[in-house]
Amino acid sequence: MDIAVIGAGSWGTALSQVLASNGHDVRLWARKDSVVEGVNERHRNPRYLTDAELSPRIVATASTEQALAGADAVVVVTPSSIMRETARSFEGLVGKDTPIIVCSKGVEEGSGLLPVEVFEAELGNVARLAVLSGPNHAEEVVKGIPSATVIASQSEATATFFQDLFACESFRTYVSDDVCGVELCAAFKNVIAIAVGISYGIGFGDNTAALLMTRGVAEMSRLVQAIGGQAITCMGLAGMGDMIATCTSEHSRNRAFGKYVAEGRTLAQYQEDTHMVVEGALACRTIQTLSRAYRVELPITDVVRAVVWEGADAQRAARVLAGRPLKTEFYGL
Repeated sequence: MDIAVIGAGSWGTALSQVLASNGHDVRLWARKDSVVEGVNERHRNPRYLTDAELSPRIVATASTEQALAGADAVVVVTPSSIMRETARSFEGLVGKDTPIIVCSKGVEEGSGLLPVEVFEAELGNVARLAVLSGPNHAEEVVKGIPSATVIASQSEATATFFQDLFACESFRTYVSDDVCGVELCAAFKNVIAIAVGISYGIGFGDNTAALLMTRGVAEMSRLVQAIGGQAITCMGLAGMGDMIATCTSEHSRNRAFGKYVAEGRTLAQYQEDTHMVVEGALACRTIQTLSRAYRVELPITDVVRAVVWEGADAQRAARVLAGRPLKTEFYGL
């Protein structure tokens, strides 16, 4: 098939390699001309996953029109902050039934909409929309290291279409009908990874990390269930699976960013130093829209937001969490 991949960051590059290895022709949209040149002339992305030799089936372009022309399916891997802009750019360029899978992780600021909801609002036909998420570090996926992911859609046919499109020996794909649960898990686990990074940055250890991860899953489950998702999704690949990978791995930019801010540095400095988008930094702010709308208590998320956006001292924020009243383990579910 001819597949358009919109977004040439690390995850877009890795997924392009998976698709090309499965025999598909990939047109990879990149914002920067240097990336287009590197992919087309040297089969390497000069900014992300620079050591990976890419398949010649991957052809890059800086033109959205060229990337989408005649595409049998579209894979969206742009930052969550430009989800609506990306969806609007598809208008008139993709068929009304062309399958679209969203691999961005976040919540739209202001509206509180999840990625598939944004694309439905702009393009309609939710049945052709899907979301992909799981414990998938791009650095490992691009090398063919065994990984798995979950693909969710309201349409069983759309879910199985993308399941077959991506599936290979090193990249197992599972399907789900819990779109909002998978999407919220994808955004939420990045926030908890920042919390884990902060805890290591201020000198805490593995016990604290385990505490934050398990309480983070409980926090995530309360919100997922409140918005109409399935709490069990939080125990699957998109939830606990991705939480483990993101909170414990050396590849995790959200965990690394948490340690970074614990040392007194800022989000702007991190992005300037690494050229990476920290999805959890935005998510800890945008998720607040949902917590307020559904009246769900999110203490870890609140503390992360205070440290990242409000300049709160990390040590003091940790004491605030430690001083909370004791409760039953699974309250609110």
